[in-house]
Amino acid sequence: MSELEAAVSAGVLGAEERHRELLRSIVEVARAIFGAKASSILLLDEAAGELVFEAVAGEGEETLVGQRLPAGTGLAGWVLATRQPIVVEDLDTDPRFARDTAAETGFVPKGLMAVPLLDGERALGVLEVLDRPQRSRFSLAEMDLLGLFASQAALALDLLQRARRVQALLAGSGGELAVLARLAERLEAMDGAERAVRMRLLEALEEVLRG
Repeated sequence: MSELEAAVSAGVLGAEERHRELLRSIVEVARAIFGAKASSILLLDEAAGELVFEAVAGEGEETLVGQRLPAGTGLAGWVLATRQPIVVEDLDTDPRFARDTAAETGFVPKGLMAVPLLDGERALGVLEVLDRPQRSRFSLAEMDLLGLFASQAALALDLLQRARRVQALLAGSGGELAVLARLAERLEAMDGAERAVRMRLLEALEEVLRG
């Protein structure tokens, strides 16, 4: 790998780490806001048909990141498949809860809130909040707040996937894809109104170079 390609690769890896840090911040704040024992973000690996723990706060944060489970597993799998949020105050009464899978992670929650992470019609993953303090009823305001967290998490997951795709292209290609990776890193520095333009340009460049 040339010095240019090495520098570009390092830049793309840096972008990936920034997106991972954003995901960590989202689960940490979600856990704190809801007073929950844990919060997690799972990313759908479409090729493998699995959900991957990308960020965890609270119970399991030392061991769960990187662990995988079949995409249809439990309530996370249900939320992913139906693209519907869910609130279950007593998981013992819900037949969709995969207790055995939860036990394998070392943490079996009693209650759960979960929302799908969507990019348009595409399901990217699931955001979960586990074992929040028991209240009389789950409020609409809480659902709206959970939706805000989901929007931020979906954006971060989308950017993380893009960074990983560019890195994979660079790793398995000739030097021409270093140009794409360099552009991705420079475009990543933009924000605000430039975000949509950045994404469309990056997608078009990916398609051209893949074609």
